[in-house]
Amino acid sequence: MGLKSRRGTDPEVMMDINTTPLIDVMLVLLVMLIITIPIQLHAVNLEMPVGTPPENAIKPEKVQIDIDEKSVVYWQGLPVTAAELDQKMSEVGQLPSQPEIHLRPNKDCQYAVFANVLSSSKRKGLTKMAVIGSEQFVK
Repeated sequence: MGLKSRRGTDPEVMMDINTTPLIDVMLVLLVMLIITIPIQLHAVNLEMPVGTPPENAIKPEKVQIDIDEKSVVYWQGLPVTAAELDQKMSEVGQLPSQPEIHLRPNKDCQYAVFANVLSSSKRKGLTKMAVIGSEQFVK
């Protein structure tokens, strides 16, 4: 506490608290807290297998489905109707190891035909689908 003096009167006692030591102690505690907190790592420790994986001797079969500019659907190069396409897709969908289906539409074909092929493949349980030649749609 400090004393203030006024002219002609008794010195008055100052009642303010000196907060400088309190702030110094709080900063030291804050620095110690920051130092002692462990560093958070965003990594997951995995035990990866050692060596080379065995080669897959069975190459997956590929089925090519084409749609030409007149919206005719081809199965492995042969034109098929919608009923034949559904029957062939159901046969392929029931195989134990499904082949890869490569769908290659022409940019001038009707979208309804393309969407019908995709939806029927989904209904028949075909999961390995790829749309080939999508770069022709980029202008």
